[in-house]
Amino acid sequence: MRDLYKRLGIDQAASDAEISAAVEACQHTALKAEASVVLGVKSRREEYDRLHGLLCDIGRLRARLGLTHGQYWLDSAANDFSLAPDNDHSRHDALVSKVTQAVALHDSVQRWRRHAPWIVAGGFAMIATTTVAVGFLAG
Repeated sequence: MRDLYKRLGIDQAASDAEISAAVEACQHTALKAEASVVLGVKSRREEYDRLHGLLCDIGRLRARLGLTHGQYWLDSAANDFSLAPDNDHSRHDALVSKVTQAVALHDSVQRWRRHAPWIVAGGFAMIATTTVAVGFLAG
């Protein structure tokens, strides 16, 4: 099934006048006939819009799963509903954020473990130096 809105270059929320103008301007005879029959009648357009929404959802699901058409299907009517992943409605961004935070926390702990012996040794050296200096000045 073709995405008539995409093929006509209009938005799904286009007015009747915008649809009529796009259909009239269409140079593809079969597409022009199909669009005028489907989008030109209110009840047919409403049914098409419901089906269009379902096919868009399926396209997003396919994209999230990494399923795409083969090279020989590109730019054909069969590829109209193969969409890019819709990360706004997925948990992808939240998961990436959590993994990034976990990695940052792990890295900071690892840095602390690598430098902790030197920090402790430096602290003891500073305390010993201060103790010696106080004893020297007091004596």
